[in-house]
Amino acid sequence: MSARIFPTAQDAQNAFYEALERGDLEAMMAVWSEDEDIVCVHPAGQRLAGQAAVREAWRQMFAGGPNPRVRITQQVVIAGVMLEAHSVHENITVASEAHPRPPMVATNVYLRTAAGWRMIVHHASPAPGAPAAESAPGAPKILH
Repeated sequence: MSARIFPTAQDAQNAFYEALERGDLEAMMAVWSEDEDIVCVHPAGQRLAGQAAVREAWRQMFAGGPNPRVRITQQVVIAGVMLEAHSVHENITVASEAHPRPPMVATNVYLRTAAGWRMIVHHASPAPGAPAAESAPGAPKILH
């Protein structure tokens, strides 16, 4: 069990992004619930469920190169007594890359446990691009 206690879901989220920026696997896994019922989806990746799969994905990611800088914007929090969901935009830059990466939209879900708040879901995907061009005048409108 991780000795680190996160008094709020926001504290757990801050620790998550700090661990991501440092490429620190142990700090990353300290944020996650120790229960097997955890889920992580990286952009364009598979759904990973359980401690072993989530740990291995982060290990591979951290071994893959320079650590990113992550700036969180447009946070929306849905809070309950035992569960909290954060929807954020992750603005990622890597020092060795000439241009910032396109933003990611992420949903982070935290559960209040006896050991403080812990992450149970992280799902990130590319943010939508610029809005599509308006259709030509007189073209039929599609509702969905």
